[in-house]
Amino acid sequence: MQYVFLSLFVIVSVIHLIDSWRDNAKRRAYTKPFLLILLLLFYFFAAKEISWVLAAALLFSWLGDVLLIPKGTPWFIAGGIAFLVSHILFIFAYLPAIRWERAVWWILIPAALLYYGISVTVTLKLKGNIPVAMIVPMILYLLANSTMNLAALTQLMTLRNAGAAVAYAGAVFFFISDCTLYLVRYHTNKNLIFKKHFTVMLTYLLGECLITVGLLMI
Repeated sequence: MQYVFLSLFVIVSVIHLIDSWRDNAKRRAYTKPFLLILLLLFYFFAAKEISWVLAAALLFSWLGDVLLIPKGTPWFIAGGIAFLVSHILFIFAYLPAIRWERAVWWILIPAALLYYGISVTVTLKLKGNIPVAMIVPMILYLLANSTMNLAALTQLMTLRNAGAAVAYAGAVFFFISDCTLYLVRYHTNKNLIFKKHFTVMLTYLLGECLITVGLLMI
């Protein structure tokens, strides 16, 4: 049964990405609410032992998707809060496998500086285009995503297996998606990102899927 839901997730994702490529906002809105629900159902049927923390992370990602469908800053903030909770839950999903004594600090510390540096740089780059009250929340949100990536990287250093590598790749795609979303929404050059909605959703869907599949492989 898990393959049925995985296949449906792929099919609906492809349809959504085609509509994103065509920049058809109305049709994108029809498929978006089903994406993470199908991935969550795939996880429920594929997992030998369900991690309710991971399930909750996927559920809050779904909530974020739904809240971002309407236009307007309040909806964007609400969606951001849902995704913030999702990132925190992903961190807790990685923690059981992490052994800090196996962390490679000469890789982890530069990685942290890189992630956090990108987070601050992206936000400050857009400082003049976003409401002042949103600057700190935006930085904090990207820092949470960065921390989620660092937790996934530390899990990879601990386990050093294919599942942890796949999960970390998913975390990287998720980070790229969030940074791209901010640039798409607030940068003055609307053509800065190639096929903006397509790029945001492609990296996002790859991120969510690879994190889920990677944790299933561990």
